[in-house]
Amino acid sequence: MSLTLPIIFRPTEKRDYEDSICFRKAEGEFSVTLRATLPRPCLSFPATVRLPVCAVHSVTETTFTVRNVGDLITVFAWETPSPFYMIPAHGMLSAGEECPIKVVFQPKVAVLCDVAATCWFGGEEKQKRTLQLKARAKYPYLRVNVPGEQYEGVKPGKFRDVLCFGSVPVGTTVEKRVEIFNLSVVDAPCRIERAKDPLLQDHVFSCDVSHSVVPAKGKLVLCIQFQPRTVGEHSTDYFTVMSAGCLQQAVLKVVGSCKGPLVSLHQSSVDFDWINLGESSMQILKISNISDVPACYQFDIDGRGSVFSLDHPCGVLEGTTTRALKVTFRPTHPISYHRRVVCLVHHQEPLYVDFFGTCHSDTAKPAILQARHLSWFRTNMVRGLTFYPPDILSAMLKDGMLQMDENRALMLPPEIPPDKSPEEYVEASSMAEYFCDGTSSDLALFPPHVSVSPREYDFGCCVPLHQVEPLPLCVTNHTKGKITVAWTPSHGRAFQVTPEICDIPPLKSSAFRVLFQPTQLNSLYAAELEGFAFYKVLRQYSNIEEDATICPPWCLTVRLRAHTFEAEREHFIPQYVLDVPKTFPPVASDTDTYCSVLLSNTGTSLITFSVNHTACPSVLVKPHSGHIIPGGHQIFFLSTHPVSTTPQQHVLPLQLNSCPAYTKEIAIRSCAESLLLLLEGDGNLYFKPIYVGTSSTRMYTIKNCTRLPMAFTWKIQQSDSKVLSVRPATGFLQPCEAMAQEWTFTPDKVTKYLLRAVVFVSWKSPAPVSPKSVHYTLRIVGEGALGTIRAQKEHLDLGNILVGDLQSCSIVLLNDGICSLKFILSVEQLITRPCDPEEARSDPLALELEPSRGTIPARSKAFVRVSVRPARRLHYTWSIKYNICTSTAPELASTKEEPQPLCRVEAAGVYPAFCVADACSAGSAGGVSRLYLWRLFSLDKLNGYLEQDPVPSELTYRVPTRHSTCLIPPVYTPFVVDFNFGAAPIGSEPTLVVLLLLNKGVMPVEWAFLFPSDQKMEMEHWAEDAEFSPRELHQMRIQDNQLFTVSPKSGKLLPGQEECVQLSHRHDFIGTDHLPVLLKASYGHEILLNFRGVTVKQDQRYVHFASTKHLFTPVAIGTSYPPTQVYELYNGGSMPVLFEVQLDSIMRIQKDNFQHPVFVCLTPRGEIPPGTTGQIEWIFSPLEARTYSVEVPIHILGGRSALITFQGVGYDPNTTGENSTFSEVLAPSVLLGSAKLTVPGQAATLSHHKICVGNIPDCSRACRLVFLNNISESKAVVFAWKMSTVKDSGVLQIAPEQGVMQPGESIPCFITLQPLGIASLCSIDLVCEVHSQEALRRHERELREWEREKERQAVEFTITEKDLRAAKKPKSPAGRSSDSAETENLPEPSAVVRKYKTLPPIKNHPVPNLPVGHLDRRLLLDKEASRVWVKPEPPKPILLHLAVTARSHSTEDFFRNFPSEFPKYFLPWPADGGQVSDRMETDPKWLSLAAASKQELQIVADVLTGVLSGLLENTQFQDAAKRCLDEPIPYFSQFRCKESAEAQDGGQCTTAPSRGSASPDLYTEENGEREEMKQESSPSKEFLESWERLSEVFHHEQLREQKEMLSRHPAFGTLAELVLENTLQNILLEASRGEVVLTARPRVIALPPSPFRR
Repeated sequence: MSLTLPIIFRPTEKRDYEDSICFRKAEGEFSVTLRATLPRPCLSFPATVRLPVCAVHSVTETTFTVRNVGDLITVFAWETPSPFYMIPAHGMLSAGEECPIKVVFQPKVAVLCDVAATCWFGGEEKQKRTLQLKARAKYPYLRVNVPGEQYEGVKPGKFRDVLCFGSVPVGTTVEKRVEIFNLSVVDAPCRIERAKDPLLQDHVFSCDVSHSVVPAKGKLVLCIQFQPRTVGEHSTDYFTVMSAGCLQQAVLKVVGSCKGPLVSLHQSSVDFDWINLGESSMQILKISNISDVPACYQFDIDGRGSVFSLDHPCGVLEGTTTRALKVTFRPTHPISYHRRVVCLVHHQEPLYVDFFGTCHSDTAKPAILQARHLSWFRTNMVRGLTFYPPDILSAMLKDGMLQMDENRALMLPPEIPPDKSPEEYVEASSMAEYFCDGTSSDLALFPPHVSVSPREYDFGCCVPLHQVEPLPLCVTNHTKGKITVAWTPSHGRAFQVTPEICDIPPLKSSAFRVLFQPTQLNSLYAAELEGFAFYKVLRQYSNIEEDATICPPWCLTVRLRAHTFEAEREHFIPQYVLDVPKTFPPVASDTDTYCSVLLSNTGTSLITFSVNHTACPSVLVKPHSGHIIPGGHQIFFLSTHPVSTTPQQHVLPLQLNSCPAYTKEIAIRSCAESLLLLLEGDGNLYFKPIYVGTSSTRMYTIKNCTRLPMAFTWKIQQSDSKVLSVRPATGFLQPCEAMAQEWTFTPDKVTKYLLRAVVFVSWKSPAPVSPKSVHYTLRIVGEGALGTIRAQKEHLDLGNILVGDLQSCSIVLLNDGICSLKFILSVEQLITRPCDPEEARSDPLALELEPSRGTIPARSKAFVRVSVRPARRLHYTWSIKYNICTSTAPELASTKEEPQPLCRVEAAGVYPAFCVADACSAGSAGGVSRLYLWRLFSLDKLNGYLEQDPVPSELTYRVPTRHSTCLIPPVYTPFVVDFNFGAAPIGSEPTLVVLLLLNKGVMPVEWAFLFPSDQKMEMEHWAEDAEFSPRELHQMRIQDNQLFTVSPKSGKLLPGQEECVQLSHRHDFIGTDHLPVLLKASYGHEILLNFRGVTVKQDQRYVHFASTKHLFTPVAIGTSYPPTQVYELYNGGSMPVLFEVQLDSIMRIQKDNFQHPVFVCLTPRGEIPPGTTGQIEWIFSPLEARTYSVEVPIHILGGRSALITFQGVGYDPNTTGENSTFSEVLAPSVLLGSAKLTVPGQAATLSHHKICVGNIPDCSRACRLVFLNNISESKAVVFAWKMSTVKDSGVLQIAPEQGVMQPGESIPCFITLQPLGIASLCSIDLVCEVHSQEALRRHERELREWEREKERQAVEFTITEKDLRAAKKPKSPAGRSSDSAETENLPEPSAVVRKYKTLPPIKNHPVPNLPVGHLDRRLLLDKEASRVWVKPEPPKPILLHLAVTARSHSTEDFFRNFPSEFPKYFLPWPADGGQVSDRMETDPKWLSLAAASKQELQIVADVLTGVLSGLLENTQFQDAAKRCLDEPIPYFSQFRCKESAEAQDGGQCTTAPSRGSASPDLYTEENGEREEMKQESSPSKEFLESWERLSEVFHHEQLREQKEMLSRHPAFGTLAELVLENTLQNILLEASRGEVVLTARPRVIALPPSPFRR
């Protein structure tokens, strides 16, 4: 059910209303909201519009929609900021209507636009809404590129902006493509314009595009066409590609030249010799075109009416072809013939050929005309002698009026100066000869000999045929001899001349008639009449007396035309093609210019033509009239003589077929060119300020604004020529070509310059009447200045660089001046570390500058790339200096000025530097001391190699790599070190050696131990060598069984970082194992390590000798007590070893040295426990400063003996300096321990591994402190110090000797060294045995249980009878054990007592000697041993070695050698002389002295007597003895000296006399008798007090003397030394426990004032 309620809304105000209706029902109530809103305008459009990226001055647009979503008609209007605008900008929208709006973005600059456009809309109340417009404008960048072939002057890979067409055939069109690249990210609208040229120019270049858009990052291809029209003309033009707004221009230069045909005749004349009348002769004339352009040629001769005819008088000669023309000679009269025929070629100047021949008859035999006659005739014509007939010339020659030159040409007598030669014939240009004939123009090269008039005639319309009027011809003889004119008859032709032969007297004329007899109506007639005029005397050769006087005949021609078309009949319609240029070729003013016109007859009928030259008298045309046979062509030549530079239009009417209706106007323009040069910038050239003495170059453009090639020449004043220059100074400019010239300005002082230069221009090919050259002035402005360069950072430290590596950085150079500076940088290299100067000098410079020269603009900076590649491990310092380049000193070598400092660069060449900082051993080598381990592994030698620079061979492979193809890799390093692992019995623990590698350099080090297998490349099986050498098999066995291992095998150490490397040798095989291992540091050393280890049998006695050569410490000659030195032997077996030194060779050395014991062996025999080091003590006492050597056999009882070479060096302390020698041999040092250098299971470490006390006097004490650290965090350890020998225990004391360390605890141990009074080299190996406290307690517990069981088994017995109680008890089953059976066999009480199983019997089970590799039998023995209760063995301790070294000297030697160090030591006074006597008894010198003979003793006594007497008589000795008595006692002065004690006692006693002075004197004269009697009568109290005071003073003085005597007692000094030593030790103990801070700042405590100051 539904209910509809009407709701009526009656508003009273114009506003929005809101109300609600509440409905109540049984279930509850609800409400309905009522709203009434006013109709409002509302527009909907997007909030943001983004436009595409646009080029500056271009337009981009997009469209969005505006929709009226309101209820009212809305008017809107947009307010849009620039460069945006809307289309439409305003409008009206009905409700629900929408309108598309176009947003146009037209930027003027490159900008990123993000603006708001406002839309106003609404009625009375305007509302607004904004639209965000986003767009981006960028500048376009266009470049022109000419693709295709390279040409001269353009580098490959560059943009080429010159389009070269090359030579193009005339009349053809060539098209080439040009690319316009848009390198920007916006589409670039552009337009292509030709360079504006105000001159008259027939443009031969054209472009098909004028406007276009180049896409972003794309290209536009343009087609440029070239259509040349003038042969030989070089054309240049420029096209400019301009972007929108003309922001950027790219200029394209187009060049090309026009080539035409190049036709030539193979001969200049054709000689037919002579023939008889009625005969004919044929000759070949070859014509060639060497150009590839086809040529149209035409011989200007009518073969139908001439005695000379050609088979192809006209035609087209293709490119690079040759055609043979047949020339026929058919004479009609017995005379000589000569005709100079012109060959017209389109687009080429005419060619001339001479046809000549002679005809004889029975009656007339003229002289035979030959080529030499033509040459003589031309020479005689120049000299004016051809107007005389041959007979007159012969007479004049006879009379001497004429002479003959060297060429047999005639000449007048030499009335002229003899130095001037007679005139010769110079052949004129073909154009001049063609036009200057006296008929076509008023000019003639030579005056005519015979002339005919008219030369051309048109009969016009000749209807009716029989009423044609004859044409009168007038032939004039201009010579001084009679001539005969003979016309060539034309039988059967319409035109005839009468009479055919006629004589004409000198300087007379004769009339002829031309008859026209047409035979057909409505036809065209044209012909050329030919006649020959010659001197009549030449008709017979007998009339010629001199051959040089023969004159060839003159040819006369007359062109005739006529037609017989009736009036009502139409003339033939000509079908032709006319090729005519639009303009004459450009020439200079007042110069002739020529061009050719080709008229081709393409029809089937004859065409006659006639040019009315009177209609355009400024143009000469030749020929004026003529005819063209069907398929033939006619070549015209036009000539004009322009004078004005204003273009002129010439119109020539060409009438065809004698019909005015067929008149073609030939329009052609001409213009004279005047010199015009365009200078860039209106003739001003500005140079920036530049450095004095340097050169600045600018390109300046000049342009030839004419159509002719132009020559230019620059003239600079002499005073300015040192400052200003131009290149090229002279040259040629092609038509319309612009040339960029290089101007160089070189100021010589600091000033401003205003210079002028003049350029003179003229035509390249000067005309006959050439005008004066034109000049233009160029104004040059420049300035000379000074400047300096500085570096932004004067000091640059590149730090450490790997040798051979390259490191680069940049140096910023600053130029604060107003001029650009051209600089050259130089580098001076300084090496500050020691090196071989010769080797370092040969190294190349380790620093390179890029660039090392350049230019810094004014107020700018430049970056110089510095590349450093150190060649050695040196410290480099480079001083970079600069020189300013000038034009007088362009190179550094030529500069005289000192280089100016710029900056300093420092760098250090380094190699990856690391060393072995420490080493320790464990396992089978646990008993080896550190010093002996260093000798076994030659670590000093290894570190010495690592200190050196790598040799080049080591850097063959800079990083670890597999490079070997064989099992034994090649060795590239000269450095070889032996790593000797010592010896151990078979089956013993592996020998472990831990090396601590330390990177002590500044570069990270990547190191690797490379086994031979690590250096071998992986190869196919077929490439492997199947046969192995014994050495290869040995190394393969070692590597396969991993007898030598290194862990880790490679790593990387940062500067200062340490890393432990564990090396091990397993003793699984008896024998000597040898393996070469390569230690390779990347980019550094490559050292070959020879791993060597020995494995011996269990019961074998074996002593391991580190080397067969031992060098003693050098000893000075004359030393009273030479030191005792030690040679060490290592027992590497499991059995004690007895050794014995054979002294025979030592005795021989002693005998050779005057019975002086040079070598003394103090321990010739001894015993070495297993796994320990034994010592043989020696005394080396040299007599001379040289090297002593002795070979001593050392026998090992039950083992292998060895021959050891002992060497010692004696030196003279007076020459070498004993102090320096002692310091070099033994310098005080402390080798700190490393917490990282630990072996597996090590729980404690030492703070020091080596203590070198240095040089000390004997009987003195040296105390050092060592800390023993427990590095375990949870286990306590027990330590105990052990001495290697009993003798060391008397020399060295350590406190505490044993103790317990809690986890993390550190215990200080004081080590006191006190030599026994014998000069010796102490080398003591202190061993600290460290056990785990827990392991010791477990061992003690197991040991007590074992001992209890041993005691029990000692009193226990077993009953073995088997028949006791046999009847009562059945036998035990077989499955019972023996123990249970024994228990059952015992009596019951015994069975009750035996609760537990009997333990296995206690036995000492020795380990048998096992063969090599039989490990399985060893397992069986272990299984058998498991059934025996072996006595518990104590836990194996961790051995910590501490090496203590020192050199003790006798007191006299120490005082002599180290006087400054002597007061630092305390020398206790011996309690008795026992030590001295013991030393004397054991000293070998005293022993040898006691065994001396009487003579020897007498010699010694005499020598000593002389020495002592000399000393007593020596005054210097006496003075020295006196000074010794006055010297204070050393060392104890700090406690109290005699003077200070006396002064102190005196100060204390001064108070008593001061008090006594106050009492009166007992016996004074002033008191008189009264006082004296008073004293005598009774002793006073004052006297007693004075006496007490005096006794007290005497008592104090006695105590002082006793104290002084006590302080001088040796026991007191020893006691004071011990007290001070204990005090210092207590302070150090408290400091180690943290109770005292030694580094704390001292406190200043203010004391109360002294009571004496009151």
